[in-house]
Amino acid sequence: MAEEIKELIAKIQEEGIKTAEAKAKEIENSARKNAEEIVARARSDAEKIIAEAKGKAKKAEESTNALLKQAGRDLILGLRKEINTLLNKIAVSGARHALAPEELVKIIAGLIKEHHLKEGENIVVSLRKEDLEKIEKGLLAELSEKVKKGITLKSSEDVSGGFIISFDSQKSHFDFSDNALADYISTHLKPKLNEILK
Repeated sequence: MAEEIKELIAKIQEEGIKTAEAKAKEIENSARKNAEEIVARARSDAEKIIAEAKGKAKKAEESTNALLKQAGRDLILGLRKEINTLLNKIAVSGARHALAPEELVKIIAGLIKEHHLKEGENIVVSLRKEDLEKIEKGLLAELSEKVKKGITLKSSEDVSGGFIISFDSQKSHFDFSDNALADYISTHLKPKLNEILK
């Protein structure tokens, strides 16, 4: 009987061990399966996060590039505007310097001599107030008595340098003021300047 009990105990132990091993194997398989699912989910999540980060980085790069291009265009436009302003100032300054009273006397006298004054016509020359007296003496000395009678010199607040001349009693006029000449020079130079700035 003792032998039978030993065999029974041995059999119970053996079955208990087999059951425990089977249970352990089942737990191990379940744990492995869960671990694989967790790793797969983590990989998938990581790939999504990486894809989102790459998308955001690409959008940020595109946005930065667009902003840089716009800033570059704004800089060029601002520079072009500053250069044009400077060009206008230089042209006005150059025109004023070239249109000193002594030069104006020669230019106006030449224009009047070339024009054949008809009966009843009046030539009107508009000048800056500061130049009027200097030019009047020099111009009238330059022209003959016959021509002097049809000439009117007057000051104008619209003229800051140079002169405006009318050969038909101010129905029309030719503008040789510093600003008009500077505009003409600038208009001629701006396309070339724009080509350089491109």
